[in-house]
Amino acid sequence: MPTTTGELDAVTALIDDHRQRLVASLDGLTEEEVRRRLVPSRTTLLGLVRHLAFVEVVYFHEGITGTPRAGYGLGTTPHASFGLAATDTVASVVARYREIVEGSRRNVVGLSPDDGLDRGRTVRGVHLQVLRELAQHQGHADILREQLLAARDQ
Repeated sequence: MPTTTGELDAVTALIDDHRQRLVASLDGLTEEEVRRRLVPSRTTLLGLVRHLAFVEVVYFHEGITGTPRAGYGLGTTPHASFGLAATDTVASVVARYREIVEGSRRNVVGLSPDDGLDRGRTVRGVHLQVLRELAQHQGHADILREQLLAARDQ
C-alpha cells in the first residue's frame, strides 16, 4: 500500500461516509424505537451510535493521544459502551458522537499513514480498524432500522 496522503484521505472519506450513514439511520424514528432491543444482546440502534463513539475514543483518542477511555463516560469495555442511560436521547447521543468525531479528526491532523503508535499500530492501521468497525456496525444499523420500520406496518 503506498504511503501517501491521498491514501489516508480516501480511507477517511469512507469513514466519514459511514459516520454520516450511521447518524442518518436514526432519522424519522422515535426515542422508543431507537432504544428497542430486537436481538438478544444489548444492541439497540441508539446503543450502536454510543458504541461507535466508544470505538472512536479507543482508536483515535486513547490510541493516538493516550487519553484514557474512562474519561469519556462511555464505559471502559465494548459491552458496556452499548448501555444507555435513562437521560440519553437521540439528540444527546448524536451530539456526543459528533463531538468525539471532531476530536478524532483533530487528533490525526499532521499524521502520516506509517506513523507509529503504541502496541505496534500505525495511523493507517487505526484508520482501517475504525473503518472495519463502522462498516460492520453500519450493517447492523441498517438491519435494525429495517426491522423497526417493518414493525410499524404490523
